[in-house]
Amino acid sequence: MNALVVLTTTETPQQAEQLANLLVDRELAACVQILPPMTSIYRWQGKIERATETLLLIKTTRETYPTLETLIRANHPYQTPEVIALPVEAASNDYLTWLTTSVKT
Repeated sequence: MNALVVLTTTETPQQAEQLANLLVDRELAACVQILPPMTSIYRWQGKIERATETLLLIKTTRETYPTLETLIRANHPYQTPEVIALPVEAASNDYLTWLTTSVKT
C-alpha cells in the first residue's frame, strides 16, 4: 500500500495550522488533522523536558514523503522536529483513491 500517515508536532495550534495549510496547498498532503494541545515529556540535551504541543496527522504517499519531510523541516520552528511516517496497512479503496489523487507525485 502506498499511503502514509506522517506525525509531527508544533509548539502552538497556530504553527500547526500554518504548516497544515502549506502542506495541503503544495499538494504534499491530502489532509492534515490537527489535534488539541497535549503534554509531551521527552529527553532533550540530557534533561527531561515537558512541553505543550499540537499534533498533526498528515495523510500522504510514499512518493511524496521526501519532499514533504524537506518542507516540514524547512518551515518548522524546532531544531529537531518529529517527522515520523507510519504505513497505512488497510483503508477503503475510495479513501485511497481520493488520497492518491490529492497529492503530487
